[in-house]
Amino acid sequence: MGVVTKALKYIFVGIFLLWTLIPVAWMVGLAFKPYPEWRVAYFFPKNPTYLNFVILFEPKQMLGMMGATALVEPVTLPFINSLIVVGASTVLAVFIGFFTAYGASRYGSPGPFSLFFTLLTRMLPPATFVTPIMVYYATLNLLDTHLGLILLYAAVTVTYGIWILKGFIDNVPREWEEAALLEGASHSQVIFKVTLPIVKSGLVVSGLFIFLLNWAELLFALVLTNIQAVTLPVHISKYVGAVGQLYGPQAALGIISSLIPLIVGYVIQKHLVTAFTFGMVR
Repeated sequence: MGVVTKALKYIFVGIFLLWTLIPVAWMVGLAFKPYPEWRVAYFFPKNPTYLNFVILFEPKQMLGMMGATALVEPVTLPFINSLIVVGASTVLAVFIGFFTAYGASRYGSPGPFSLFFTLLTRMLPPATFVTPIMVYYATLNLLDTHLGLILLYAAVTVTYGIWILKGFIDNVPREWEEAALLEGASHSQVIFKVTLPIVKSGLVVSGLFIFLLNWAELLFALVLTNIQAVTLPVHISKYVGAVGQLYGPQAALGIISSLIPLIVGYVIQKHLVTAFTFGMVR
């Protein structure tokens, strides 16, 4: 019975890996395929080329070579926009989430109902309130601006920062903070010199989670931006449509877009390990 169970586990893991890795392998292979091989059903290119990556920054080369009927803007501006918008909104969401979570954990503020009310931002489909937001942003001149996306992304994802960080703060003994107060520390010093250093791994975890959500967000950026604040998910969608079927450059941009979360995850991996084991051993 044990052998059968183990074999089934290995089969399940193998199927899961294939289900996960085959699309990734297909995208990587497609990114290096020349135009005649885009629609050929094999993973690895017979004549590898870097042209798909070059086209992202020099789109004029796609005309007359890949059946493109129009130009797509270079990827530089959308890439910078994504870094600015996602980075700033992540920092803002984690900042607000930490202080809200601290108040909820230590003082019961703003109350259990209000805390659960923040989850409504994730319970409702974004399509239900994207139109009112667009009208509201139009009156405030926030359409196609970095500030508009930053505020919206932070507002939508701050609930994750609140709930993730509250669990970390709950695991910090109150006695440590009370001891610091008895030693003469102020409340702000207790927060920044006692609690914050202990839960810094929680800040990293919630920040990474929020960063990944904002990095891949499409609907809000698609509706609320046009030229100046277009992000990478919106820019990726432009390679297949009225300009033609540019699958190679689209796959190349997909690889570039995936590198940033991988790099961020690798840099903060030690904090992730600490966060996953936080509260188990003191």
